[in-house]
Amino acid sequence: MTPELKGFLLFSVLKMLVVFTAIMVTVALLTLMERKVSAWMQDRHGPNRVGPGGLLQPVADGIKNFIKEETLPGFAHRWLFLLAPALAFIPAATVIAVIPWGAPLPLDVDFTLGPLGRFTYRGALPLAIADLPIGFLFVVAITSLGVYGISVAGWSSNSKFSLLGGLRASAQLISYEVCMGLSLVPVLMLSGNVALGEIIGAQQAGLWYVGPLFLSFFVFLVSGFAETNRLPFDLPEAESELVAGYHSEYSAMKFSLFFIAEYANIVTVSAMVTTLFFGGWDIPFTRWDEQGGALQTLATHVAFLLKVLFWVFFVMWIRWTLPRFRYDQLMALGWRFLIELATVYLVVMAVAIHVVERVLGLAEPRVAALVYTGLNVALGYAVFFVIDRGLIIRGSRQQAERAGRAPARPPRVPVEV
Repeated sequence: MTPELKGFLLFSVLKMLVVFTAIMVTVALLTLMERKVSAWMQDRHGPNRVGPGGLLQPVADGIKNFIKEETLPGFAHRWLFLLAPALAFIPAATVIAVIPWGAPLPLDVDFTLGPLGRFTYRGALPLAIADLPIGFLFVVAITSLGVYGISVAGWSSNSKFSLLGGLRASAQLISYEVCMGLSLVPVLMLSGNVALGEIIGAQQAGLWYVGPLFLSFFVFLVSGFAETNRLPFDLPEAESELVAGYHSEYSAMKFSLFFIAEYANIVTVSAMVTTLFFGGWDIPFTRWDEQGGALQTLATHVAFLLKVLFWVFFVMWIRWTLPRFRYDQLMALGWRFLIELATVYLVVMAVAIHVVERVLGLAEPRVAALVYTGLNVALGYAVFFVIDRGLIIRGSRQQAERAGRAPARPPRVPVEV
């Protein structure tokens, strides 16, 4: 084995250990963050008993789940019941391997480790465990496998509530996978590449894609909420209807694995939103971060983490702000609005890219991005304020009232204090 190959393998193993450990610790802390965020929004304290300010609450929860009784329903399919939590967790943990967490780190090392021999690494070390040239397609493919864990959990539990939760999850995730895939095609057309690092580079040369591809960003974000089973799309585990949905029969660490997978998926969706639409590790208004160096790598890593943290907070913010959809509203939003919107938008952006690049010949990326941003502002106004007319975005109540099928709103009775 050559020293270069040994150096590559050594740094790959180190990246795996660091990233996996960081993600597991982050997932534990996100449970505390969500409880603190909800407490802040509801004007209460939240966890404050275990450790200073409640910081050790995730440790207490972990110990509790390890020592709780493991249950197995008498009529459950034993092996599939035990396998389902792993099927939900493994795809969520695997996707994180291709996320570029910062600018590449320039290295020039040559050292010897006793009997292991000589190790050499020269060049830029990507801050992704696996810097795949098809990283974007890998993420889309692997995230779609998460539905199997939920479906298998629902079916193998041999419970009507679990089965209904699994069926809901299957229909929901498959439906919004279509929306998500269609929303990302304009990103590929504009960047001309499926490697996540190259997509970030294209945004550095022009503008972050949240402007030039605003409607793609909107569809992707909504689909991401549905993919993670978060409110207002948590129908597979609707406690008011299905006890706890697909994981009703689970306890202890098997139960915890589903929630670890959910929070890992939240991190993944937040990282993908950051990478595809907010410049990834790019620091705005400066070219300093593109010069290469250890300090630039550290700064871009911090910038990436701050962006991801904002979107994780946004996911939690939405959970404690919006009520749960009805299931018919959920499916209608996907099949009757988002898919049509993403398909039409795909055609419009394809024509726009052809006109800007081939007809007008705008070679400057920033100028072309400004043109696409103006087009998306016009399209966004048309979609949300002209075409919608309060029928979809503002809820089904107005639609029913306009059709004359809903009862009149009850008059407000003044309350004397």
